[in-house]
Amino acid sequence: MTRPLIAIPARFCATTSALRYAAEVNARALIEAVWRAGGEPVSIHPAAGGTAARLARFDGVLLPGGGDLAPARYGATDTHDTVYDVDTLQDTFDLDVARHALESGLPLLAVCRGLQVVNVALGGTLEQDMGGPDREHRHLVHPVTLEPGSLVAGAAGAEKTDVSCYHHQRVDRPGAGLRVTARAADGTVEALELPGAHGWFTAVQWHPEDTAHENPAQQGLFEALVRAAATR
Repeated sequence: MTRPLIAIPARFCATTSALRYAAEVNARALIEAVWRAGGEPVSIHPAAGGTAARLARFDGVLLPGGGDLAPARYGATDTHDTVYDVDTLQDTFDLDVARHALESGLPLLAVCRGLQVVNVALGGTLEQDMGGPDREHRHLVHPVTLEPGSLVAGAAGAEKTDVSCYHHQRVDRPGAGLRVTARAADGTVEALELPGAHGWFTAVQWHPEDTAHENPAQQGLFEALVRAAATR
């Protein structure tokens, strides 16, 4: 059976020793999670323009983690000292991908930065820094509570699950129409959905690929994306 094609925007990387030059990459754990779920993961080059035509051949989209969005993208007039790895082309492409997927009903799973991209694409804002090392969610595995009946709870098969996080920013104001469907104990928004969306969509602030190989709840997110892509 043909595997559904899942587009994954590549991430610019300044140095990679094995390749000798700057590269465009995606995390191996992310690629493997899509493959285990039955999808065909395809990294796509971030480029300006023609996004809709480029995505037309795909059955689903996975917006992965990465560096920070430029604060100006959500109306901020200052930039916190901790903001890092901002790239204008990456921001433009990811925002275009998010908007097109949501408008066209292309199944979409957004992870970490991906959640923040969707939030900003729909007019939401971000908290540029969560308050320093003692408050950020970096190198942290912690429980989140999922809203009963939500797509994320259905995909995970649970209403509470331990998740692996790596982020220092979080949602401030949710974008238009977005509903919070998971939170951490400190109130951090951990998942967003869009009631009435044309296609399957959920966004999580954590990195499900980190533990998907051993945690069925996390692998379930990738399986839900691939199922939606296969039946679109």
